[in-house]
Amino acid sequence: MAGNATPQEVTLEEYESVTVPYTRLSGDDIDRLRATKAVTVTEGRHGYVLKARATTGVLQLDRVRLVLRPKFPVEGKRLIDWLCYAGGLREPDETLRRWPLGRDGYAGLVPAALLHECLLLLRRGLRRDYVRRQRVDTALRGRLDVEAQATRCFGAVDRLHQRTFEYEDSGWENLVCGAALTVAARRSFDARLTRRLLDTASRFPCPRRPLDALPLLARGQYTALNHHYRAAHAWARMMLGGGGVADLLDPYGFRAKSLLLDLNVLWEQVVRRMAVDAAAGVGGRAARPAEGTIGTLTDTALDGSFRPFRPDVLLAFPPPVGATTAPRFLVVDAKYKRYAAKALSAADRHQLLTYIAGYTDPECPLALVVHPSPDGPTRRVLRVEGPRGRLGLIEVLGIDTNAAPHDAAEPLRKAIAGFSGSLAALRTTEPSPAPGAEPRDRVDGGP
Repeated sequence: MAGNATPQEVTLEEYESVTVPYTRLSGDDIDRLRATKAVTVTEGRHGYVLKARATTGVLQLDRVRLVLRPKFPVEGKRLIDWLCYAGGLREPDETLRRWPLGRDGYAGLVPAALLHECLLLLRRGLRRDYVRRQRVDTALRGRLDVEAQATRCFGAVDRLHQRTFEYEDSGWENLVCGAALTVAARRSFDARLTRRLLDTASRFPCPRRPLDALPLLARGQYTALNHHYRAAHAWARMMLGGGGVADLLDPYGFRAKSLLLDLNVLWEQVVRRMAVDAAAGVGGRAARPAEGTIGTLTDTALDGSFRPFRPDVLLAFPPPVGATTAPRFLVVDAKYKRYAAKALSAADRHQLLTYIAGYTDPECPLALVVHPSPDGPTRRVLRVEGPRGRLGLIEVLGIDTNAAPHDAAEPLRKAIAGFSGSLAALRTTEPSPAPGAEPRDRVDGGP
């Protein structure tokens, strides 16, 4: 910290902007802000104008502590649940963990989660295996290294260069944990957490340079003997800057004594897993737009190429029993927006109608929009109609972000189960508009 002065705290909510005097930000700070891509930086009349994006977390700069708050506040413990759910990790034991949000925002959550998983490993007992070692001894206890003996000993017979295997806990699984704990202790702002990280790190082997553990993590293979290390290694990847749960974390941000989380990406990952799990329960599956003839293509009009127009989630369901039609498709789109209190924007309506036209059955033109709803689950149906009848149905579902992910997914499960039941269940009995009528959209409240 420059000058040991207390940094000024600047708080921003997603997509808000603030002006910081030129004297408060150094050139290194500006480079760091642009590298993390957490905010946009422009020069204004009285200083730098910082505008937040969908990234949240804490950025510790030289003279400024930048706090990026989410527009949907999520409790620290619940956020870890959603992170685990999005990445398919084991849900931690609620009675053992203590993960307060604190002044550092989300920056304190990953070190605490890493510590928790490593303590569980110590309680179970670290995995020990035979590790290759190069050693010099007076007695032969392995295989003689003939080349080293001939080139380094110059005829000495009391120093034997040998290659041996020692049964110890210095395998790659434990080295990764030790390196991540060491890095976490150096970057933690919580004195109590730092002491616990250092104490736990002393019980793990650690490479001389902690970041040397990244190649070990990249090459490591999991078997039935070391499968229980997966959760600890997932948090270790975040600390060591090698990615994380579906690459949700920006490694540059954490190297800047910060942890940055793109909640847009997190929400997409959560909705994708919810939708795929719900579809699997009723005989559906996730489909890729690149499969066969599936997909909507757009002409760029510049180089003559066509690019796919992909939804966040595309689900495929088998045709009804006895039918010869192709599989039916359902589009699920994740929107990290406040749609519980406002109408669907025109741009999003047009996007969903394009998905409906490109992917769904004309007899059942349905698409789902899933948004966060901190005040509880919501549901409403947007009907878009024109002179020739109905153009599409857009079901807008609010997912309760204060509930556990499995419980919060109930509205989405019901919608997908209703779609998979039968096409007739989704048809309306209302008369079509008169010929020549103007297109209109109407919102019908759900239960």
